[in-house]
Amino acid sequence: ALDVRAKTINMEMKIAAAKALAELAREDVPDEVANAYQGARPRFGRDYIIPAPFDPRLIAIVPPAVARAAMDSGVARHPIVDMNVYRAELSARRDPIAGLMHTIYDRVRRDPKRVVFAEGEEEQVIRAALSFVAQGLGRAILVGREERVAQMAKSAGLELGDQIEVHNAKLSSRNGVYAQFLFERLQRKGYLFRDCQRLINTDRNHFAAAMVAQGDADAMVTGVTRNFSNALEDVRHVVDQKPGHRLIGVSLVLAHGRIVVVADTAITEMPEAADLADIAIEAAGVARRIGLEPRVAMLAFSTFGYPPGERTARVHDAVRALDARRVDFEYEGEMAADVALNRHAMAAYPFSRLSDTANVLVMPAFHSASISTKMLQELGGATVLGPLIVGLDKPIQIVQLGATDADIVNMAALAAFGVGG
Repeated sequence: ALDVRAKTINMEMKIAAAKALAELAREDVPDEVANAYQGARPRFGRDYIIPAPFDPRLIAIVPPAVARAAMDSGVARHPIVDMNVYRAELSARRDPIAGLMHTIYDRVRRDPKRVVFAEGEEEQVIRAALSFVAQGLGRAILVGREERVAQMAKSAGLELGDQIEVHNAKLSSRNGVYAQFLFERLQRKGYLFRDCQRLINTDRNHFAAAMVAQGDADAMVTGVTRNFSNALEDVRHVVDQKPGHRLIGVSLVLAHGRIVVVADTAITEMPEAADLADIAIEAAGVARRIGLEPRVAMLAFSTFGYPPGERTARVHDAVRALDARRVDFEYEGEMAADVALNRHAMAAYPFSRLSDTANVLVMPAFHSASISTKMLQELGGATVLGPLIVGLDKPIQIVQLGATDADIVNMAALAAFGVGG
């Protein structure tokens, strides 16, 4: 009502709010609501007739309905031109990642993809697949035993519908093709054909990745039941690194109204100077794909030579390597994180080649990248998305162990979007 500068609260606006609440109450609730109920997921019925007050979808559902009613009934003095943009703005008020994802979701809706969810028997994965389809992002493929998936969906009160495919790896008519494909890749790495057949039949990551590699799906998401490094090892049995690119992990940090790309947060443990230069180039590409003009800071514990150290020398050499490559983005280093992110701190170095604060941070080592992003998330109030895999030849992403349905949908959308290149 305030956003449209309504002159009054009329009956039409009240009815619109009531209808929006009634429709939302009938929908499957996300993990955030279930967590607030100590894990008991409420369902529409005599004990649950209106949404919980902490349902994160409320802010994007009820206000637009009220605003539309105010406009239609003639009491709005400041009509909203684009309701889709308004919904995105509302979501971003509560969740900073929503603003970024709105643009990505819109792009994916224009070119829907077939995304395979490798751990298709898990409840939150089934919910994520249904949400992916309901939001018009494409088709969802669940890998699992049909009866087990159906049983899990029924116990959760979910209807799979015809937009959800279920593929049983062991019974698939394509597993012979996938096994032969995998054998051709691994036969000189100690694997027999029967080993590859067993991996395709029994390991969902290998089966799902083979679907993508063979063109039976466009993208893949996994990681709910297996840690990141193990899932990545499975995927790399099936999918190559993209020619001419480096495989890295990138995290997106959203804090204080800005987005910062942090790399490498998952792959290269102790990069040398040439590695750091490659990482900077890949991370800058991610920044551009999400709509940022990259300003890359090569981070170290020192700033422009003080205090000196072995890792600092490698970062300095990485900057020289970027000089030699004549890349088409701003970069500077070596510098401490506060100098890279704070205009006042940066002002002490007027020779810096960065035109503003950095939006891409290249860390000197994997451990510093991983530690700092996790600390930001837990102590600093930042929202961290990732690590995202960048540099694979196929769009595959890995969520964190035990991810929520919302996390899985976001990662599936990022995979379909092709954020990894």
